[in-house]
Amino acid sequence: MNNNNEKFQSLRRQYPVFEYEAYHYREEADGLRLWFDFRMGDIEFHPSAVIERRPFLDFSNNIDAIVFNIGMVELVSYWKCACPPTVKVLCGSLSDTQVAFWRKLYWHGLGEFFYTNDIAATFDDYMQVNCQHTCGKPDAFHIIQNTDKYLVPIGGGKDSVVTLELLRRAGRTVRPLIMNPRGATVECAAKAGFPIGEVLVIRRTIDPTLLDLNAKGYLNGHTPFSAMLAFYTHLASVLSGIPNVALSNESSANESTVLGTSVNHQYSKSLEFEDDFRAYCPSFNYFSFLRPLTELQIAMLFSRFTAYHDVFRSCNVGSKQDIWCGHCAKCLFAYIILSPFIEPARLNAIFGKSMLDDTTLEHEFLQLTGKAETKPFECVGTVSEVRQALSMTVDRWYSTVRRPSLLKDFKDLKDSKDLNNLKDLLPMGNLTPDERQILQAACTEKTN
Repeated sequence: MNNNNEKFQSLRRQYPVFEYEAYHYREEADGLRLWFDFRMGDIEFHPSAVIERRPFLDFSNNIDAIVFNIGMVELVSYWKCACPPTVKVLCGSLSDTQVAFWRKLYWHGLGEFFYTNDIAATFDDYMQVNCQHTCGKPDAFHIIQNTDKYLVPIGGGKDSVVTLELLRRAGRTVRPLIMNPRGATVECAAKAGFPIGEVLVIRRTIDPTLLDLNAKGYLNGHTPFSAMLAFYTHLASVLSGIPNVALSNESSANESTVLGTSVNHQYSKSLEFEDDFRAYCPSFNYFSFLRPLTELQIAMLFSRFTAYHDVFRSCNVGSKQDIWCGHCAKCLFAYIILSPFIEPARLNAIFGKSMLDDTTLEHEFLQLTGKAETKPFECVGTVSEVRQALSMTVDRWYSTVRRPSLLKDFKDLKDSKDLNNLKDLLPMGNLTPDERQILQAACTEKTN
């Protein structure tokens, strides 16, 4: 952790106000362009995004309120560099209920940021939102009629593959959505039969001024990316006329990263945020299809989709190179959670080595198995899921042969269970009975 509390206080004195001045959008040759005007003292930020032109998109819809709200969620990435105590919204309008939504999202979505920077702040005083135009009730959004069509955001990892494949195989009409395409996201969509021209693509650009401030030592840290994606999917839903956005956030996203606190790396993937967002934007159906599943169930299902095994990537460190870096907690977790279901030699070929034999990952192993103060600040499963996966792996592959180095002292075998006994769904999420039945049928199917 970095002790940046003194810097936090100093920057807040230097920059007491952050202004959201304006939002803009227009249709251009390559698609629909959005951009925003933020100001912090004499510093200006102008982030932008483009929704690429596709035959299935209609850019004539009224999207004014949606674009304004995208600016509200883009704002957090820029606000955090100095954390001004007041945010002035000079465009759009917000009700008191909406202001409360944003303050809660910024606070919990930046929980890891405050924790890792050792910032002493409270919910009451960390930031106030003053909106020039207030309204008695939230702006009305265009309501899309319900159909069996689904937008499925593709992140390049195993989870979104499972969502895409299960819905597609159940006969639902699906349309992949990719933000800032990279190798794994494009390859996963292609394996499902969707070339890039049939994918809804959003290209988002960070203002380089923010990167310059980061290099100069301004405050930096994790922001709630999934919340930003949520608001962009609202826009995508209206432009495409597809009412259902099926995320791939599982039950483990609800667990705190720092045990005994509310600090959660995955807050904007949690059911709590999902429920808040659905109340804020009730005109389309935003939900996580995998919410009733554990990481083990998702890994079991993904192990069946062998066409994706050589192209999926979950590693943030290696994302720009489209590789598994092989040295981070995210790589180790992905290896562990798949280890009961994919035989060791094949798993080693996917990740480039036997990760459970890499003793340089001992600290990450202790974090994942609950033997350290915090879980890794990554999107990983619960401690119990990790321990369960390791128990199953030992029983299946290493009961009579040498264990990998990291498993030599692993004792927790009492929870081990048969690989086919992963059928029960958790009672959470906003799925229809039909959608739950799709999951139940997939989990009940016998695993080899």
